[in-house]
Amino acid sequence: MRKFVATLALAALVAGGAHAADLGGKLLKVGSDTTSPPMESVDTATGQIVGFDVDVVNAVCAKINCQAEFVTTGWDGIFAALDQGSFDLVASGVSITDERKKAMDFSDPYIINSQAVLTRAEDQGITLDKFKAEGRKLSAQANTTDAQVAEGVVGKENVAAYDSFSAAIIALKNKDVDGVVINGANAAAYEREFAGELVASIKDLESDPLGLVFRKGDENVAAFNEGLKAIKDDGTLDKLIAKYWGLK
Repeated sequence: MRKFVATLALAALVAGGAHAADLGGKLLKVGSDTTSPPMESVDTATGQIVGFDVDVVNAVCAKINCQAEFVTTGWDGIFAALDQGSFDLVASGVSITDERKKAMDFSDPYIINSQAVLTRAEDQGITLDKFKAEGRKLSAQANTTDAQVAEGVVGKENVAAYDSFSAAIIALKNKDVDGVVINGANAAAYEREFAGELVASIKDLESDPLGLVFRKGDENVAAFNEGLKAIKDDGTLDKLIAKYWGLK
C-alpha cells in the first residue's frame, strides 16, 4: 500500500512539474510597436491593444500565473527602452537573429514568419526579377529584418529605410519607391486596409522564427518557454493561429 501511495505521489509530482513555472501573479509590462495588424494594433473603437501577440502573451500568462500590460512603443527605440527597464519584455513580431541574440535574450519561437512585398495595385504580378532588372526601389521600416531582406533583393543603394511603417507606405503611394517589404503575417490585413490601392504582389520571401524578447539574463525566459510549450501542447497556439489566419 505504501508503495502504491508513493507511486501516486511521484506521478502527481511529475504531472505537476510539467507546468511548474509560477510567477505569483506578477504584472509584467510588455513593449509593443502597435502598428502591425494582426500581430498587434490599437482597436480604434475601444482604444485597447489587440492582436495575435497580445493573445499569445496572455495565454502564456494564464499558464505561468502572471498578468500582462501592453505598452505602445515606437519600433526605433523599443529595444533600448527594454534594456533601460521601461518594460519587462517585448512582443512585437520580433525575428530571432544571431545579431540580436548578442544584445538580448529570446524565448523559444512561437511562429514562423515570411516576408512579403507590398506594391501599388497597378504593379500586381510584378516579380523579384523585374525589381532587380529594372533597378526598382524598395522601402522598409528601419532596423528590421524587412530592411535587410530589401537590401538582399535590390541592393542597399535601392532601399529607402523609414523610421515608421506609415512613412514607408506614404513613400509607396507617392511613387517614391515601388514596394514595401513587410511582415508576411500582416499581408492580408494591409490588403484590406488599402483595398484597391496596394496589394501583396510577392509573398514567401525569407522565413524567420519570431520570439518574445527579454533583457540579457532575465530569469523569466525559462518560465515563458514553459508557458509557450504548454500552449503548443494543449492546442491553444494552433487555435490562435487559426483565429487570425484561418490555418495551422
